Order: sequence, then C-alpha cells, then structure tokens
Amino acid sequence: MISLLGATPSELPRQIALRARALRVARSLTQEELAARAGIALSTLRAFERSGRIALHRLLAVAHVLGALQEFEVLFPPPAARTMADLEALSERQARKYGRRGRSARHPTTPTETPADTPPRYGAS
Repeated sequence: MISLLGATPSELPRQIALRARALRVARSLTQEELAARAGIALSTLRAFERSGRIALHRLLAVAHVLGALQEFEVLFPPPAARTMADLEALSERQARKYGRRGRSARHPTTPTETPADTPPRYGAS
C-alpha cells in the first residue's frame, strides 16, 4: 500500500489518487465502470487518477463505490471529552433537534397592505 505518512500536503492528492486507482484495479473495475457507478464523468475520473485533483463530493462517490467510504470516518475525529461537563455538552449538542420555525415567524397571518399605485398580481386572490 502507498504510504501517506511522508507525503507533503501538495503530494497527498496524487498519493490518494494512486491508492484509489490500485483499489479500482484490485476490484477489477474499469475506469468506465467506476465512473458510471459513482455518477461522475469519465474525464473527471481520468483526471483524478492522473493528477489527484477532484471535488470532495466526487471523491466521496468514488470512495463509496470502492467500499472505502468508512475510511473518512477517522479523518476529523471529534475532540475527546476531558470532563463530565464536556461529555454532557457533547450529548446535548447531539440531541438537539433542528426544524422549521413556527409559521408566524416567516409567514405572518396578517395581510400586508400594498400601495394603491401597485398593479394587481394576476393569479393572486
């Protein structure tokens, strides 16, 4: 396997591309098959294998097809909790629900007045 440990940030994309190509060949996939399965252009895959340049979302699609998506899990691990308060705060953030605001915040129920010189909007009641 090609080592990434001694690579500089400018060398990493090419090293990752070499690994992806080796994995593609080991899985007996052609460039055409991998590109089609990943939903990317063949020219994009060829350029990636040649230069290492690719958009992150396309790299993730390639990794998914090659069965290497789980490797991204360790890329940016969350910081370890040092105290109980840190652990509780982390738990609280994970439990937080995101959703739509109430209707009144974005869509007031009281109609707004339009100036008399504004032409009528067709199709509006």
